[in-house]
Amino acid sequence: MARKKIIAGNWKMNMTPSEAVALVETLKPLVVNDDVDVVFCVPAIDIIPAMEAAKGTNIHIGAENMYFEEKGAYTGEIAPNMLKDAGVQYVIIGHSERREYFAETDETVNKKVLKAFEHDLTPIICCGETLTQREQGITIEWVRQQIKIAFLNVTADQAKKAVIAYEPIWAIGTGKVATTEQAEEVCGAIRVCIGEIYDEATAEAIRIQYGGSVSASSAPELFAQPNIDGGLVGGASLKPDFGKIVNYNQL
Repeated sequence: MARKKIIAGNWKMNMTPSEAVALVETLKPLVVNDDVDVVFCVPAIDIIPAMEAAKGTNIHIGAENMYFEEKGAYTGEIAPNMLKDAGVQYVIIGHSERREYFAETDETVNKKVLKAFEHDLTPIICCGETLTQREQGITIEWVRQQIKIAFLNVTADQAKKAVIAYEPIWAIGTGKVATTEQAEEVCGAIRVCIGEIYDEATAEAIRIQYGGSVSASSAPELFAQPNIDGGLVGGASLKPDFGKIVNYNQL
């Protein structure tokens, strides 16, 4: 069965609640595409207003992070059941910015992935290499390690529902895009890795996104690759141009 494309916007730390509502209103008519699952991953404070604004549309509202405990003395964190109760379906886990600025590790990513599945949330699990790692020729080994740890104790049935976002760190917000060949090579290697951990059926079912300066012009070629099932889009998801990325197949 063909995998349905999933194109998610990562708003990062942008948009006040009122700005979020205005942006959803602007993008609503532009992101209609039955061939694509459309997700807006928004700051926690924007989830409920964005959810209200997106009611009755094809837009899913997702979160940008969550904690791996149920509740308790974890000031400033958000529990998975809070997201679930608000109607969230997707949550980004292990974005490189969280790893760099907030000390996320492969091990905490794994804990969050397991907790997300426990609460029937779909994790968008991020992986990717730095420029140094790319230049040293260890990209594939590095990403395979990230994936193997992220999926520890995750069942095949759970893994089939997961989304993996491959984002070369050197391409995030820099305007540098991995070449289509580079992106497809790593996404293909991730699929092989999932096949080794589980089986071919799981590898065929899991959806793998590319992220890192995705634009309306680069999207059609990227998303035409056999192992790239959509994108995790940063800056461009805050602009009307996101509609062109979502409708990459209509251009």
